[in-house]
Amino acid sequence: MPKTDSSSNSKFIFVTGGVMSGLGKGVTAASVGRLLSNAGFTITAVKIDPYLNVDAGTMNPYQHGEVYVLKDGAEVDLDLGNYERFLGIDMTSDHNITTGKIYQHVIERERTGDYLGKTVQIIPHITDDIKRRIRNVAKGHDICIVEVGGTVGDIESMPFLESLRQLSHEEPENCVLFIHVTLIPHSKNEEPKTKPTQHSVKELRSIGIQPNLIVGRSTIPLDDDVREKIALFCDVPTEAVFSNPDLDDIYHLPMSLEEESLDEYVMEQLNLLDRAVPLPNRDTTWRESVTAPKPNKVNIALVGKYGLEDAYISVYEALKHAGFPDGIEVNTFWVHSETLDDGDLSPLSSIKPDGIVIPGGFGSRGTPGKINAIRYARETGIPYLGLCLGFQLAVVEYARNILNLKDAHSSEIHPETSHPVIDLLPNQHDIDELGGTMRLGELETHIDKNSLAHSLYGDNHCLERHRHRYEVNPDYIDSLEEAGLKFTGKSGPRMEILEIPGHPYFFGTQFHPEFTSRPTHPSPPFLGLVKAALSHSTPNNKNPKT
Repeated sequence: MPKTDSSSNSKFIFVTGGVMSGLGKGVTAASVGRLLSNAGFTITAVKIDPYLNVDAGTMNPYQHGEVYVLKDGAEVDLDLGNYERFLGIDMTSDHNITTGKIYQHVIERERTGDYLGKTVQIIPHITDDIKRRIRNVAKGHDICIVEVGGTVGDIESMPFLESLRQLSHEEPENCVLFIHVTLIPHSKNEEPKTKPTQHSVKELRSIGIQPNLIVGRSTIPLDDDVREKIALFCDVPTEAVFSNPDLDDIYHLPMSLEEESLDEYVMEQLNLLDRAVPLPNRDTTWRESVTAPKPNKVNIALVGKYGLEDAYISVYEALKHAGFPDGIEVNTFWVHSETLDDGDLSPLSSIKPDGIVIPGGFGSRGTPGKINAIRYARETGIPYLGLCLGFQLAVVEYARNILNLKDAHSSEIHPETSHPVIDLLPNQHDIDELGGTMRLGELETHIDKNSLAHSLYGDNHCLERHRHRYEVNPDYIDSLEEAGLKFTGKSGPRMEILEIPGHPYFFGTQFHPEFTSRPTHPSPPFLGLVKAALSHSTPNNKNPKT
């Protein structure tokens, strides 16, 4: 088996991208990690984001997608969610490096006199700090995969690429591998074009980095002529050019790359073949989970305000994971919450949902529509899952329509409400800064026995990740519970889980269970929703699974 007792034995795989952002560098890197993990190696990962923000916490989901939360409370880029899902590991703030983090740390050191009067410069001070962070994460692992966000040629990424160039020279032979992911577009007559790849690699080589392996992103697999042309002009062996075509499911990418023997080539270059688990004995749990037949189907309505799938990527993936164990294909339909604001629910009802999910979010836009959707789910018996804001608005809807507190609302959305059933956390009143100041990270929730929550988690407690400033107002808890809304999960004085006994499935969580869902270990609240949705849809399923 691979050795992990010495940090000096760590290998590094650096993944860069060219031509355009959003190519799928993160998924490619995570898939390589999945294959190497299947071969018996311990894998960790670092995501480099060249932006000046210290973290992703204050970024607009429209521009940057979902803000993903790690167990230590770090707010990070959504790509770290892909790494956790593909690799089955828990990451921390140390696994995400941003320009803001680096410069903030170096300047703080300069202010305290750590550099002893030296002129502080990009080289060596910034680059040394980048290398230090990468090596610290790599300690104790066989392989550390480092993805550089953005594209080669971006001015923001230059210090990071220079750091990787230096590190590649400082590490022993066969310890560093560069993978370059680039676009192979097709002309109108379907001819693949390699010129963008040639220019991208030329740009990379101009700063002293020669890729060892090139992965071509394209709509269809690369043929031999294209591979040979890329190899010739980019100075790599033909066998080092791999294809990453469009697939129906991103979770099939590891198998696609495995069919091209990319993992074997990587291990050969890093001198790891003799330490790998023999091919017939490698872990197949991933393949079995993501390729299992799905004879049943359910439709889930995801009601949100951001018209961008990446803004809810962990929710989409958690729903998909929840269908794997029971052979259920989960079709998720996004419904713009603002289209429901006036009470016309036809945009929602027209898709005939078997379940409804309302995810987390901030701000007032689309809130009336979300509340209308919650009432629709509660009154019609459609399975419902509310996450963070979806949990809070379920409390608001119940207070309005069952307790008859028509003005009930969250004080975040309607500060003047006479019934703030959702109110600011006590320790949040005097906070001026927005970044990193919410209730964040993994926290324990105690679960009542004889509850739906207990049957889902199979335990009297759970550890889940949080990201919120507001909570259920304690002044209204007794009235809500007397009226039939039960809080079955608590963290000290805070309400964490709600459910309605007698409803087919009405479940809400103040935390974000989507962040801990994995293809091989689906999240319990999502599993419960999808199973309830299947029961709801059974008359429409020709072959319902028992």
